[in-house]
Amino acid sequence: MAFSSGSGTSSGSSGLQNSGSSEEDLQQLMDQRKRKRMISNRESARRSRMRKQKHLDELMVQVTELRKENSQIIATMNVTTQQYLNVEAENSVLKAQVAELSHRLQSLNEIIHFLNANIISGGCLGTEGEPFGFAEFGDHGFLNNSWNNHLYLSHQQQPPLLASANMLRY
Repeated sequence: MAFSSGSGTSSGSSGLQNSGSSEEDLQQLMDQRKRKRMISNRESARRSRMRKQKHLDELMVQVTELRKENSQIIATMNVTTQQYLNVEAENSVLKAQVAELSHRLQSLNEIIHFLNANIISGGCLGTEGEPFGFAEFGDHGFLNNSWNNHLYLSHQQQPPLLASANMLRY
């Protein structure tokens, strides 16, 4: 019986050796999987860093392009502002000229109205055929006889002269 118990013991220790060996195999398999996972994680992290760096590089290029475009827009805006200021200055000058010409036109219309009123009423020519109030100037005066006669005759042939602001438009 000792033989059988010895044999049983030896087969029992042989079974423990087999289970120890399988534990080592299992531990090696787990270590191998852990290493693969670690390598895979490192590779994934490297790819992630590369993607982030590439994205950062693309953003930096975009920032450079946007800054360049912004500078161009600012330059265009400055040129446009300067042109606007020039046009505004020219417009102010033109408005002043329009005001001056309108004033002159009003004065000329008043003179024409005065002359037409005096010609119609007969008050423009004096007793000797001289313009009323201009007799002292003679032929060399501001208004001579031929000018007064022309005004008197032209008034009788056509309606009175009137200047218009529309004449100044172009």
